[in-house]
Amino acid sequence: MKAEPGRDCPLCPRLVEFRMDWRGREPGWHNAPVPSFGPSEARLLIVGLAPGLRGANATGRPFTGDYAGDLLYATLGAFGFATGEYAESPDDGLSLVDCRITNAVRCVPPENKPVGAEIGACRPFLSATIAGMDRLQAILALGKIAHDSVLRALEVPVSRAPFRHGGRVPLGRVTLFSSYHCSRYNTNTGRLTEPMFRAVFADLRAFLG
Repeated sequence: MKAEPGRDCPLCPRLVEFRMDWRGREPGWHNAPVPSFGPSEARLLIVGLAPGLRGANATGRPFTGDYAGDLLYATLGAFGFATGEYAESPDDGLSLVDCRITNAVRCVPPENKPVGAEIGACRPFLSATIAGMDRLQAILALGKIAHDSVLRALEVPVSRAPFRHGGRVPLGRVTLFSSYHCSRYNTNTGRLTEPMFRAVFADLRAFLG
């Protein structure tokens, strides 16, 4: 299995229908599976849930074009995992440093809610992404769905490492870190604050050196 699905990946009928609907509505958008962003030789892999409809689905780059990206890329820059200015565009010149970003589900789902079969169908791409990163030492999962999908991609029982914000679990050659997703909903409700998010990255920075 390749690490990146093709532009017209047929695996999830509901997501294909949604994708084609938005290709008709917004022909200038990416409207396709969103590829991973960042160097494959990175030691850190960040795994999100899925592309946002008006974010990555439109721009073609993970976490680009919506609030979650504003917080994520600012934090990455603050901790030395990104250089350049984030401007909500894939041609803004932003580069990741020792870090790669992908999603558990590569296509945008209706209402940002993939179903179990879609998460499972996309998992081989996540597994291949992880397997292709020879220097990988840490994975940061953003939210429970990403956390559980990473565990299954690593063939680790979910019961062995229940999701919790600020979690840190050694899993063989990699250590899994976990955070609440940096979505606007989570930050608006106070479930995730900027200091909480930064604390996770401080832990990651200390771990990687």
